[in-house]
Amino acid sequence: MLRLSCEKAVITVPPAEGLHVLPAAFDRSVQKPREPQQRKEEKDMNRIGIIGAMEIEVARLKEMMTDVTVTKKASMEFNQGLLNGKPVVVVQCGIGKVNAGICTQILVDDFQVDAVINTGVAGSLRNEINIGDIVISTDAVHHDMDVRALGYKKGQIPQIDVFAFPADETMQKVAAEACREVNPEIQVFSGRVLSGDQFISDHGVKSVLVDELDGFCTEMEGAAIAQAAYLNHIPYVILRAISDKADDSATMDYPEFERKAAQHCVNLTQEMVKRL
Repeated sequence: MLRLSCEKAVITVPPAEGLHVLPAAFDRSVQKPREPQQRKEEKDMNRIGIIGAMEIEVARLKEMMTDVTVTKKASMEFNQGLLNGKPVVVVQCGIGKVNAGICTQILVDDFQVDAVINTGVAGSLRNEINIGDIVISTDAVHHDMDVRALGYKKGQIPQIDVFAFPADETMQKVAAEACREVNPEIQVFSGRVLSGDQFISDHGVKSVLVDELDGFCTEMEGAAIAQAAYLNHIPYVILRAISDKADDSATMDYPEFERKAAQHCVNLTQEMVKRL
């Protein structure tokens, strides 16, 4: 049955058919994290999920593991075992935010991880952050989420009660201390990680990301992992080694420096696991 008014059209469906009635614009109700019986961050981190988008970002970590069991799900291989004596699940999620979000939820539901580390490479958004340096997330934002036409701030996901997904403060501190020990030759920065399903290689786009969203680096998975962690009350942190400057030189720099940058993240991740 179609009910018309001067403001909008609404399709009324009997509740038994299991469909929700939505207004013409987005519903302004707010999605909040589900309430767990006990917040994960109040517990010891007994099992840590480690996510990298590409094989180069996790291959060395998998080589360092012992007592490994491999589980395949959603076209991903979840490597469960010990890293430096600590229970971990290491997985290559694939590139992009959908893969990253699915992977994080599997880690929560199937492996009951108590924390998530996202390790990998990224493009720098700041002049002072050079190739090889590390950015540790303070929070994460989807830079390609844009519903400004309906009154939302750029980056804000409708119906989510936060703009940026905050990283765990303890994990940030441990990461910074560990990085200075195992990667003394590079700089370590803490700041906002921006994620979108785009490889940023344009100076103009880069400037917009800094001016509008105050990002320190940009990549393609972190905010999705952060969002999934937030909704599940799982502490997380993103560790990103800089492989390029996210400008007109990015397509040349990335292939050359990807491997070296990834190794800095491997050094940091394995040392950080020992300290958590």
